[in-house]
Amino acid sequence: MAKERTDDDGAPVRLALVVSEFNYDVTMMMLERAREEAKFLGTPVTRELRVPGVYDMPLAVSQLFRRADVDAVVALGAVIEGETKHDEVVMGQAARKLLDLSVESGKPLGFGLTGPGESRLQAQDRIDRAAYAVQAAVKMARRLRTA
Repeated sequence: MAKERTDDDGAPVRLALVVSEFNYDVTMMMLERAREEAKFLGTPVTRELRVPGVYDMPLAVSQLFRRADVDAVVALGAVIEGETKHDEVVMGQAARKLLDLSVESGKPLGFGLTGPGESRLQAQDRIDRAAYAVQAAVKMARRLRTA
């Protein structure tokens, strides 16, 4: 078991993970990769929440940012290209609102969303983006504590 790593004040960064159920075959692998990375970093995951799709994430993230036991949130999802421009609308709106929520709350959001315009194969190749999102959220939380 990895030793829990902390920032300068000795408190661990407490993460929440929000994952889209849409494109389940990809997103559940992203969730597992995010859990592994959090464990490797010694960062406790205090909450996990599944939402129907990426477009539903802002409401869930907003609620999690209000929790005292959450220092940062990681959003995980894959927006795969369809026959219309729907993927672009979903990703653009969700990304903008997630960034706004992070700034408004003063808490970091690890952006583990892939797409738009990607194929299922490309989405599967990008599962490790979940680990990068965990790393970014943890780094930002630690750095903001000493800012």
